[in-house]
Amino acid sequence: MPARDALAKHLQRFLDHLAVERGLSEHTIAAYRRDLERYARFLRDRGITDARRVDERAVAAHVAAVSASTHGDGKPYRATSVVRALSSVRAFHRFLLRDGKISSDPTAAVIRPKLPRSLPKPLSVDDVTRVLAHPDRSAKGLRDRAVLETLYGAGLRISELVGLDVDDVDLEEGSVRVLGKGGKERDVPIGRYARDSISSYLTRVRPQIATTRSRSALFLNLRGGRLTRQGCTGILQQHVAGVGITKRVSPHTFRHSFATHLLEGGADVRVVQELLGHASVATTQVYTLVTREHLREVYFTSHPRARATRRDTA
Repeated sequence: MPARDALAKHLQRFLDHLAVERGLSEHTIAAYRRDLERYARFLRDRGITDARRVDERAVAAHVAAVSASTHGDGKPYRATSVVRALSSVRAFHRFLLRDGKISSDPTAAVIRPKLPRSLPKPLSVDDVTRVLAHPDRSAKGLRDRAVLETLYGAGLRISELVGLDVDDVDLEEGSVRVLGKGGKERDVPIGRYARDSISSYLTRVRPQIATTRSRSALFLNLRGGRLTRQGCTGILQQHVAGVGITKRVSPHTFRHSFATHLLEGGADVRVVQELLGHASVATTQVYTLVTREHLREVYFTSHPRARATRRDTA
């Protein structure tokens, strides 16, 4: 990216704003950077090197170009990627408008692509139980069980889990202090299984693998460094495969499962919203659709008159 043109300076000012003033995570800022650097290349290819010269047609053309492009493997970008690209561009221009660098928002009238409704795909309670029971009693197994029990027991994002420090856990009270999106803190309760597994890990495993580089990190890799997102994903996938589950399961699947199982157990959606750290209850309500689908499935496969109705629909 050219270092001196006005567009580059505007982009850097926006990224600094995300990091310093909004306190977003490195992962989130990196996603914004990728989207906006691609946007900047598109604009420069059309001779636009200053955000003040961007109009609605340029933004719409960029969205169309992203929609028509493909990944390195030849697969087209998903609708979610196109929507995210537009969201990044829209956030950038709205920031410039608030900052007085532009006089109008060129993204205001650009239509957001429609997304197909995609419901979360949680694991069943039985499948989660089998995964949590799979780690053995070795040092690595005790560490893995503590990671998995915390991930599911508190419904954490993977970034929240690997960001935990030892002092964030209160085993006596049964809670973890979580730093969520936008730098917002929340206290999340954890149950007996998570408390017991964390306690075993802290007393029997962490002292053995901790080094000077461990510092205050709660979950460590076996070399003593803070556990990474990739390391956490690897732990989960190892134990998912170990119990014979063949469908794709990510750490976020455990978060989906946490929310869905709470709602199925009768929890209020606003309580689940607070536990998940969602800014809006609308984000949480997608899980109510999952539980409704589950109820319908159970009804139509269990009730004798419902089964007959489905067979005899003619």
